[in-house]
Amino acid sequence: MKLADMFRLDGKVALVTGGGRGIGKFIATGLAEAGAHLVLASRKFPNLEATAKELAGAYGIQALPVAGNMEKVEDIENIVKAAVERFGKIDILVNNAGYTWGAPTLDFPLERWDQLFNINVRGVWIITQKVAKIMKEQGGGNIINISSIMGFRGSTEETHPAVPYNSTKAAINVLTMNLAVKLAPYNIRVNAIAPGFFGTDMMGYIEKPEFKEIKNLLLSNIPLRRVGGMDDMKAVAVFLASEASAYITGHVLVVDGGILAK
Repeated sequence: MKLADMFRLDGKVALVTGGGRGIGKFIATGLAEAGAHLVLASRKFPNLEATAKELAGAYGIQALPVAGNMEKVEDIENIVKAAVERFGKIDILVNNAGYTWGAPTLDFPLERWDQLFNINVRGVWIITQKVAKIMKEQGGGNIINISSIMGFRGSTEETHPAVPYNSTKAAINVLTMNLAVKLAPYNIRVNAIAPGFFGTDMMGYIEKPEFKEIKNLLLSNIPLRRVGGMDDMKAVAVFLASEASAYITGHVLVVDGGILAK
């Protein structure tokens, strides 16, 4: 294959959870630009609908928004069913939907601990198992889990008071490696992306004047002295989703501007 062709995804169908905003939208944009049709899923349908319309118009692909809560098995089943009914296949699954919630560690409520694991780990497993069965019948596929640099490290109470979050992402890292081994006989590759700090709408608060000190502290801990942007994420996602990474599986690709290298 010619190099440029190795990164093309023409005719592929990609299911992206949490695809209506933030990193999920960054990834969906890259996949659409590379030629993939999209199924975008999350709880907030207006965001999905707007993103689907935007990407379909910009890149001439088909984009289907499907509302669903990753805590609910029936919602996950409906998302997968809608994708197959519309496109007849799923070539790429991006498990991006995730959740966090903060409270002091010694007061962290058990119900919130369970909620983080239900969405960030249990939901990922349920949809992955269902889609992997489809991919097996198709003869192969590609799964990309979205982890975090927090899956490799601890964090202070002041900067990240969400004690279960790091553990959920560590679980995703090991799940990625385990599934890569177990699904390889079916020609299904499984990799993960572990982002650092990215300029999403959820991070927009640090641009406010009252958060100047926090922003400066954040940037001082990033060797490249900037947060990540859309281009930084969409390029990595297309690489892992395409034939350009055909001999890579079970890998967690850190995209953090050098934080973990310190």
